[in-house]
Amino acid sequence: MTPAGKWTAVARVAKLFGRDGELSLILFDTFPGEYTLSEPLFVEIDGLAVPLFFEQFNRRGVNGATVRFADIDTQRRAAELVGHELYLADSFPDEEEELDEDEIYLEDLVGYEARFDSHRGPIEEFVDGENPLFRLSIDGQEVWVPAVDEFIVEIDTQAHTVSFDLPEGLLELYLG
Repeated sequence: MTPAGKWTAVARVAKLFGRDGELSLILFDTFPGEYTLSEPLFVEIDGLAVPLFFEQFNRRGVNGATVRFADIDTQRRAAELVGHELYLADSFPDEEEELDEDEIYLEDLVGYEARFDSHRGPIEEFVDGENPLFRLSIDGQEVWVPAVDEFIVEIDTQAHTVSFDLPEGLLELYLG
């Protein structure tokens, strides 16, 4: 889930790097080549977009950086950011901006019925990460399906169903 508004994920906090709140980042391809360090990145904490201002930024190769953010000066505070994605605001939303009524997040699909050509079953869990997954129960078998737009054909919010078009053989790995 990204903060409300227009945001671009540009990095992920990979791990602690040092004793004074330093962190190691994985920079995504969307991280700007000419980034102004006075411009904050944002992290979502408890549904709110929290700005993070750089005190230190050192690139490490093409896709890495070590950083220290203002007001994050201990390992304990820095550890709270590990695993979170960092966002750059494309435009700043109004505080009162509402989500589109038809906007739905992948985690909202837990409890929906997954439908395939000849199989059906509930979406029991959504696992977020670099490779997000749905855990399903199909014919009494646990099935893991990549949670990607390319495989989702239709979401019916009225009927609470999700129709999938999976690559040939994926379901057969689980169902035999």
